[in-house]
Amino acid sequence: MPDLTTEQQLFLASDAALREVIDQFTPEILALAVPAEWSTNKTTTMSGLLANHAKDEAWVPDVIAGKTIEEVGDTWKGDLLGTDPIGNYDKLNDLATAAVSKPIAEGQIAHLSYGDFPVGTFLEHTSYYRGFQAPLIAQVAKIPFHMSDDLIDMLWSSVEPQIEDLRAIHVFGPPIEVPDGSDRQALLLGMTGFWRP
Repeated sequence: MPDLTTEQQLFLASDAALREVIDQFTPEILALAVPAEWSTNKTTTMSGLLANHAKDEAWVPDVIAGKTIEEVGDTWKGDLLGTDPIGNYDKLNDLATAAVSKPIAEGQIAHLSYGDFPVGTFLEHTSYYRGFQAPLIAQVAKIPFHMSDDLIDMLWSSVEPQIEDLRAIHVFGPPIEVPDGSDRQALLLGMTGFWRP
């Protein structure tokens, strides 16, 4: 495997953590309601949340390749999960993993719905989405999961130096105090406003 940037490594670790949780979904979990604060885009069940993550995975190779929204067009519209939601999510995850595992041209730009950014910034933003959703989904679904030490270290190193800037653009909420003696995952979730008892 070629040498990967810090952002590529962070994405791959965060994406793998989310997949570890999703691969434990059952039909009963897919039918669960998601917390109200996750429902801003009319996603009300875990099945709908999985559909969002599938679409997010599907776009990764195109974004990495520098394609615009107009160039991709309707490719990823509609139902991407079909009758095998976990299997189809995993296939899209495999394609995203393969794309991010290859060398990325220096200066490559990601054309996103909220502007043009270096690919490294895109990977960083999407890593936060995946990495912090993994323990939250696991908690709601009662799936045994804990971030790896490496993922905690990478997220901490990426987030902590720019936490106030990220709060200012609503990536993270206000910090939440966690109980004394909490482990580093809880401290990380507390720092970013994601911790829940």
